Amino acid sequence: MSPLSDPIRFRRLAAGTCLIAAPLLYVAGVLADPALRLGGEADTVGVYGRELEQVSLSAAVLHWSWVLLVPGVIGMIHLVRRRAVLLGHLAGALALLGVVNFSALMLGDFFYARLERELPPATGAALADRALADPGAVLGFQIPGFAGLAGLLLLGLALAYDRRVPWWAPFAMLAGVLVTPMFWVGTVAGGLAYLAGSGVIGLRMIRMTDAEWAAPAVPAVPAVQERKAP
Repeated sequence: MSPLSDPIRFRRLAAGTCLIAAPLLYVAGVLADPALRLGGEADTVGVYGRELEQVSLSAAVLHWSWVLLVPGVIGMIHLVRRRAVLLGHLAGALALLGVVNFSALMLGDFFYARLERELPPATGAALADRALADPGAVLGFQIPGFAGLAGLLLLGLALAYDRRVPWWAPFAMLAGVLVTPMFWVGTVAGGLAYLAGSGVIGLRMIRMTDAEWAAPAVPAVPAVQERKAP
């Protein structure tokens, strides 16, 4: 049967593949960002306005790096079956909300770029800053996004407690997400950490059998046979 026609195999392979692809796209998106490449000490005002094409590419790739985490997180939730199940479900839900919000925040790069191009760069950047500082943007997108990273860490720890993944994998994922935008040393070290943590989980999904993936949460209890009357 083709993997596309087999629901168990397709979902397992899709979740594992997405966990490997997401960090690769994340690093690619950071490398394409013209402001991040200047480093934290440089004045980046006006850079987005001058490099519209690079910003467009970077924002789109970063958006998809977050989108691809969704099937991966769902796969991680699926594997939390025997221990810390409640923690895994709650952390997984929080992680999914965070991933979705980070994906939406990538739209801000397009607005920064256009405002810096159409207006004096400092004015455009200040206007975009004010928009993203709006309470709705902070409470509705930014805080849930970073809370989702905490959820991703807790979900990974639930998997580790359930002996599904190495204990270091969730820490590597979180460190990678936070450190990779710090060009260039952080991009290399963080990218490798993110790929190692997320990749080891994805590879375990890909390598496990369909029976392991679809195994019930609790072993079935044999039915008690009625005694026959003598």
